[in-house]
Formats: sequence, structure tokens, C-alpha cells
Amino acid sequence: MVSLKTKWFSKWAKKHHISDGHLLDVIEDMKQNLSSVSLGSGLFKVRVASLDGGKSSGYRTIIVYRENDRAVIVYGFTKKEKDNLDKSELKSFKKMSKDILNLTEKEMKIAIKNEVFLEIGDANER
Repeated sequence: MVSLKTKWFSKWAKKHHISDGHLLDVIEDMKQNLSSVSLGSGLFKVRVASLDGGKSSGYRTIIVYRENDRAVIVYGFTKKEKDNLDKSELKSFKKMSKDILNLTEKEMKIAIKNEVFLEIGDANER
């Protein structure tokens, strides 16, 4: 399985001091149905603990996921910024999810090469 993030999300995570190792933990939590909610269409909202607090006051990530295939973290926000996605945002993310999940392996490799998606690094990077 490949674990990826969008370029936008990578910048957002860096700003909030969320390491790739922590992101891999978030994906693992989602796979085990911990702190995550399925939004349909292969889209999940997953809670992420902040450095100075727990998950309830931390961050939320939006992940496109297909079991044993791919996990792509596409968006993040703080609970302070917003409680949840509104209907139009959810609709847009579901469309994006379908598009990402429909990419062939070859198309995924091209997207990675062109840095549309960035590989999530080493689990030891905390």
C-alpha cells in the first residue's frame, strides 16, 4: 500500500509541525477504525492529536483510502478553524476521492513524479 499526501497538505502539516511519522500513525489508526469516520466514497475524516493536547482539541484530516491500495491525505484543519466540512466541501471532496481512487497505478506514478502527490516518509521520523 502506498501512503501519500498532497502538496498543499504537506505545507499545511509542516506549518503545524506534524511529522510524516505521525501521519503514518494517523493512517494506521484509520485502518483500525480509531478516531476516524467514513464519509463515504472512500473518504475518511480522521482526528489527529496536537503536540500539546489530545485528539479532541487537535486537528482533523481528510483521507482518501482504499484498503491494501492507497491512502492519500488531501486536507487538514484545526478544530478551532471549523467543526466540520460543510455540504459543498463534502461534495467536492467526495468527487476528488472518486477521481483519486480511479487513477491507475501508472497514473499514480506520474502524479508522484510530477509532485501532485508526495510520498509520506519514514515512520521513524517523529
